[in-house]
Amino acid sequence: MKKLLPLFFILALVGCKHDNKHNTQPETEENSMEDISVKEVEYKVLDSQVILNEDIWAVLGDEVDSFSQEDYEGVKALAFEKSIPAIQTAVSNGKLTYEDLVLFYLKRIKKYDRENSGSLNSIIALNPNILAEARALDTIEKEGVDKYSMYGMPVLLKDNINTTAMPTTAGATVFIDNQTDDAFITKMLKTHGALILGKANLSEWAYFFCGDCPSGYSAVGGQTLNPYGRKVHDTGGSSSGSGVSMAANFAAAAIGTETSGSILSPSSANSIVGLKPTIGLFSRAGIVPISSTLDTPGPMTRTVIDNAIMMNALQGVDKEDMASAKLNPAQKDYVKNLDIDSPTTILKEIKLGYYKEYMDDTLYLTAVEDLKKNGAKLVEIERPEINLPQFIRVLNLDMQKDLPDYITKYGSPELTVRNMQEIATFNKQDSIISMPYGQKLFYGVLKDSASAGEFTAIKDTLQTNGRLFFDTPMKDNSLDAVLSINNYMAGYAAVAKYPAITVPMGYKDDGQPMGLTFIAPSRQEGLLLQLALAYESISHKRKTPEGYN
Repeated sequence: MKKLLPLFFILALVGCKHDNKHNTQPETEENSMEDISVKEVEYKVLDSQVILNEDIWAVLGDEVDSFSQEDYEGVKALAFEKSIPAIQTAVSNGKLTYEDLVLFYLKRIKKYDRENSGSLNSIIALNPNILAEARALDTIEKEGVDKYSMYGMPVLLKDNINTTAMPTTAGATVFIDNQTDDAFITKMLKTHGALILGKANLSEWAYFFCGDCPSGYSAVGGQTLNPYGRKVHDTGGSSSGSGVSMAANFAAAAIGTETSGSILSPSSANSIVGLKPTIGLFSRAGIVPISSTLDTPGPMTRTVIDNAIMMNALQGVDKEDMASAKLNPAQKDYVKNLDIDSPTTILKEIKLGYYKEYMDDTLYLTAVEDLKKNGAKLVEIERPEINLPQFIRVLNLDMQKDLPDYITKYGSPELTVRNMQEIATFNKQDSIISMPYGQKLFYGVLKDSASAGEFTAIKDTLQTNGRLFFDTPMKDNSLDAVLSINNYMAGYAAVAKYPAITVPMGYKDDGQPMGLTFIAPSRQEGLLLQLALAYESISHKRKTPEGYN
């Protein structure tokens, strides 16, 4: 059995395992995913030692149990693997209620997520008020509800995103009672009528904590497992629970967060669509941070159209978030800007770059050929010889300030810790529960230091290099976007602050999902969604994981 490389951190996804000349960067999840064997991984910790399944279901369990199998199958025919527009159409036609939709997802979570032979450990908490909220929406006339709306759609939040209904733990025991107000994006979702179904597990502290732990592990949520191969295929991280829950049909949509790869990685690993937007397009206020320089939330869905619907609901300028205020993005209708009826028309109008280094991947090669056959102009390009020096220091230096700021401005007043040193000390009190894999990256944060001028210079160099990495081949070849795989170039996109979207590209011989990733310059989310929709419409690669039907 090949040795599973330690996921040093998901947050510097810039190396390439099969290209040693790029291995001057830290080990990456791209590396680890290539080294996953078909044999089962032996995890140090599997199930949560902090939360109990009966506690998760204390409020909702009886009503879910009373939702009959006949009712479940009836809703399944209307909602399972269906897009949001299809579900909304069923509701407007009187075939489905929002309450029954919620019960359907809850039934699936109870059946598949914890304490069974196929458990996925993707959910940390459920909104105890969700059924009452769904019933309230059902009392309102639905004729005027747009089928491209989040109204009544159950959404899972990665558990570093604040909501009043449940604590926001970031997967850490020290935050187990972090009861907060809603994050800005949570308010935006509610404004659009979305139902907050629950909290999804994550790699603890968004995977900037332990360093030598598997992605998808948190002390609170336990080890999230990939439904396409439990204990075999990596979940991706850090938005692992968001990715797994979408793959298993536990909600209509989910939200993840990315610093560098944390949406793209679990989305590609779980055969779903994930979009990492331009930094500042969506507010980060009320989200447990790593880096105010690079952090962003983003939508994770089963289809591209659902992703666009989520984009509409998440946008909004937040003066409390410096990146949002600086970008000051105008409101867009990402759905209306899509050519839904003729999605491949865009391919005849654009030019895409594909990387020579990746053409030995048969799935990537097939994707490139499929795009060519449907009219796209494609140009072979090579990865520029550009590194990202001191990438990890941006995360270290930002987190030193940003996490204490979150605690002060958005955390619960009842939290007993105010900074990272106090968190690290807390973890050592019961290390077997709080830090079974250690806290290597936390210690790295605590040790780092830089002057304001040095820190600015590091960030400026990284952004310059990241943009050169994409802009050089794009300008030389008049490209509109480039094609990558999974999260392979997430580090460069992160520091360039460029958006990226990944779409199911197929499966390896061992069943491991892979994603085709489109990357474009800042504020080109509309183009990326159209390209993703075009590819999705000609490829249809997503399959439901076996055993979770």
